[in-house]
Amino acid sequence: MLECYYSTNQLNSCFLEVFIIGAREFKDFIYGEFSRIGKAISSPKRIELLDLLTQGPKTVEALALDTRMSIANTSKHLQTLHDSKLVTYSKDKNYVIYRLASEQVLMLVLALRGTAEERISDVKLVREGHILRENSLNPISFEELGEKLNSGAVTLLDVRPFEEYKHGHLPHALSVPISELEEHLDSLPKEKEIVAYCRGPYCVYATEAVEFLKSRGYQATLLDAGINEWKQIQH
Repeated sequence: MLECYYSTNQLNSCFLEVFIIGAREFKDFIYGEFSRIGKAISSPKRIELLDLLTQGPKTVEALALDTRMSIANTSKHLQTLHDSKLVTYSKDKNYVIYRLASEQVLMLVLALRGTAEERISDVKLVREGHILRENSLNPISFEELGEKLNSGAVTLLDVRPFEEYKHGHLPHALSVPISELEEHLDSLPKEKEIVAYCRGPYCVYATEAVEFLKSRGYQATLLDAGINEWKQIQH
């Protein structure tokens, strides 16, 4: 592995070491480093962990609960991501809290998902069946949501866990976690359409919320996106 330390005393030798490696060694080193990222995201569970962390920092315990893994397995996967510099962590008393290492890692997760959507047709088909219920839920776009919010015609619900809502949410959204939806029913207006959203196009919380609301006589639909998709269109 190429190593180069830029201390004052070693500056000249550092440049010399970089200069004397051959083109093949240079390529092998660079693509070897690139491959570390590929190896780190070769596991479906590690991709899921990264996707969850796009919603904000999370404890190991919360990540284990979301991914249905043991804490030991979750920690092992997180260590692999940390070794590849895709995540960082901090400690708060007895908890270890992980977060994405940078905005670039978020873009990597979104690019990976987008590439799969474009190149693998089954991804879209399975999503339409599971999340959109064969489009029976009539999902709306950001443009349609903006028009309805401006006219006061809808109530926007963020049905993610409250910690994710605190980290970032859509303008005008009310926090009603899916686990608390039933107890908040009386506070939701039946004369307005309710639009629910969650973590993005592969999150089932909004689907479950809309189906539950409809079963109780509410007008409801889902937003076919989440906070990360909203941020993308703001740039």
